Amino acid sequence: MDLQQARAELAELATRIAHHNTAYHGHDAPEISDADYDDLRRRYNELVAHYPDAEPENSAANTVGATPDSAFGKHIHLVPMLSLDNVFDREDFENFITRASRFLGLEQTEASTLRLTGEPKIDGLSISLTYEHGLFTRGTTRGDGTEGEDVTANLRTLRGLPMALPAPYPDLIEIRGEVFLSKADFIALNTAQEEAGKRLFANPRNAAAGSLRQLDPSITAQRPLSLFAYAQGYCSDKATRSHGDYLEQLRAWGFVVNPLSRQIEGVAQAEAFFDEISRARAELAYDIDGVVYKIDDLSLQERLGFAGRAPRWATAWKFPAEQAITRLNAIEIQVGRTGALTPVAHLEPVNVGGVLVTRATLHNEDEINRKDVREGDLVFVQRAGDVIPQVLGVAPSGTDTTERKPLFHFPDHCPVCGALAVRPEGEVVRRCTGGLTCPAQAVERLIHFVSRLAFDIDGLGDRSIREFYEAGLIRTPTDIFRLKTHAPALEQRDGWGEQSVRNLLQAIEERRTISLSRFIYALGIRRIGGSNARLLARHYGTYANWLRQMEAATIIGSDARLELGSITGIGNAIATDVVAFVAEPHNQSTLAELSAELHITEETAPSGGLLAGKTIVFTGTLLTMTRPEAKATAERMGGKVSDSVSKKTDLVVLGEKAGSKAKKAAELNIQTMDEAEWNAFCTTNG
Repeated sequence: MDLQQARAELAELATRIAHHNTAYHGHDAPEISDADYDDLRRRYNELVAHYPDAEPENSAANTVGATPDSAFGKHIHLVPMLSLDNVFDREDFENFITRASRFLGLEQTEASTLRLTGEPKIDGLSISLTYEHGLFTRGTTRGDGTEGEDVTANLRTLRGLPMALPAPYPDLIEIRGEVFLSKADFIALNTAQEEAGKRLFANPRNAAAGSLRQLDPSITAQRPLSLFAYAQGYCSDKATRSHGDYLEQLRAWGFVVNPLSRQIEGVAQAEAFFDEISRARAELAYDIDGVVYKIDDLSLQERLGFAGRAPRWATAWKFPAEQAITRLNAIEIQVGRTGALTPVAHLEPVNVGGVLVTRATLHNEDEINRKDVREGDLVFVQRAGDVIPQVLGVAPSGTDTTERKPLFHFPDHCPVCGALAVRPEGEVVRRCTGGLTCPAQAVERLIHFVSRLAFDIDGLGDRSIREFYEAGLIRTPTDIFRLKTHAPALEQRDGWGEQSVRNLLQAIEERRTISLSRFIYALGIRRIGGSNARLLARHYGTYANWLRQMEAATIIGSDARLELGSITGIGNAIATDVVAFVAEPHNQSTLAELSAELHITEETAPSGGLLAGKTIVFTGTLLTMTRPEAKATAERMGGKVSDSVSKKTDLVVLGEKAGSKAKKAAELNIQTMDEAEWNAFCTTNG
């Protein structure tokens, strides 16, 4: 693989990871298994390790969670609420310890005795609890890691949540925890849902997330939610020196802390603890999907800080996915909204981890060839969640080589519209070229247009979109806002009536005003998920300015094109897709029609840290910290660290023997600090 191919695959992986972050955290409706997601992240990290220059700048893969739902109030976390990197075996865990020790500059003997805290990884919904002067004032979901949904009223219904802390307590503290449903409570809840004729929840995690993210707190109050407290966000007074001591403080304040949490030292003890929790897993009253290990010393945690989407001082050792063997009866090609042809295996029903599985993803044509799976084979099926599992490969003695069917022939034309299906160089996905003329893509794009993070039109879901498309009532997104002209015809359709049609049309009218980020996301541009849509919207501000700049950016080398590609989080591949979308004549017509029907509101960026929007360069030898530690500190304060000095540089930190970069900073009249001044600045403002 060359650098260009690595860039292409990393951009594709980043888009897929960001999409699945949104599905899991924003919709409570994951589309792939935990194991599939972990495989995506593992492949991404492997490529970055081998081709560090190929990673998209501020890659979407390094974002956390999903955009907060606008139905809730929003709140910015005082300390980012990030995710955890995963390890899967002892070697991975040893690498985690090695990286942290190297960052801290520890000797090998110090690294081998590094104290850790191990805790079962609860499969629930992460939450941040704010206490001011000992009183509970706000509860917030993870959201996108920076900004979450305010669910304070719902959290007040939890019986195990202290409303006030006994003294002594800090003036202001964020306490992090996990809201979950026990296995028994989940079964009871689904039984009640079934008796009431309501939708069943797929698993306890989705049930907990759905229960807490209710607009009516009285519904949350009826759900038997539980809470484990396990971490600290911001704290105005650092009262404890270790994570273990902090857990004891949480218990003293009245929180429930997982009783299996334990302090350990070294890799061997960590592996033994993982094995112990693995054996106990089936007997626990709640679902877990691994063990979390945290460096115990809070001062070391602070020095380590964060790398992208995850802290350097913690990791999750994940359990292996559950597997079963069954017969692969047939392979079907499905066409998505971007034209991607995805092979899906139809299986003999099999129970995997308590769920009856009948379908599994085969990913793409390369995976089918690599695994050599064929219709009629006995195959391994893996599942680590409530969603479409994956086929791992052919089971031992799962084939009769003399009678096996031929290898599946991946089509080179779309099975829905017949248009040519092409596979761009360097990509693994074959795509239909039919565009919006392809019924599969048209319907899927319309479904995406009204989805929760887009226009979120109540009453207009997948089923209604397909029904109206087949009837010729909706063919383009603009047709949705002209449905009122078909009101009499709608009222005559099966399952519809005067009141239901009135409700639908009212819901459509209420969505004529929409934020720019939601609008951009709704367009279904390739590689543009919720995070990237928000980046574009915040950068350009208004719809008119965004459209004008995208049209200007069609010229390679233009100022507009360079500006688009330099946006933090938007690389060349994403810029190319956005510009191509806006340049396509049919899309131009759609944009003109939509903008005439809608009021697209201006987007504003949230406030950041003290160095937000600033570019910092470190040069020379730093004596009191490692270079990665200095970089992490700057990024924690909102800054962007660069390796070169230019007119866009705001600050240069000078270590010993600073050299040419110091000279260039002086020539450009850029502010400089020596290491002592930088440390004093961070202590005062960090």
